[in-house]
Amino acid sequence: MMKTTVKVEGMMCGMCESHVNNAVRRAFPAAKVTSSHKRGETVILTEDTPEEARLRQAIESAGYTVGEITVGPAERKGLFGFLRR
Repeated sequence: MMKTTVKVEGMMCGMCESHVNNAVRRAFPAAKVTSSHKRGETVILTEDTPEEARLRQAIESAGYTVGEITVGPAERKGLFGFLRR
């Protein structure tokens, strides 16, 4: 599972978060998509690394500006995740 964090400018409220989430879900088969207008970022969990150009295009077509994109392996946190080190 891959975790992609995208800095997104222009989100002002919960509805903006929904617009970005829906744009990402239409472009990629994501397991989970969450956005935060307060942090100015969207976090996407996918099986494979999403294509950066396609991700930028999907979010920008919804009317938002894409900044830095970081990709890395998703860390699984379970009930006893604090025991793993």
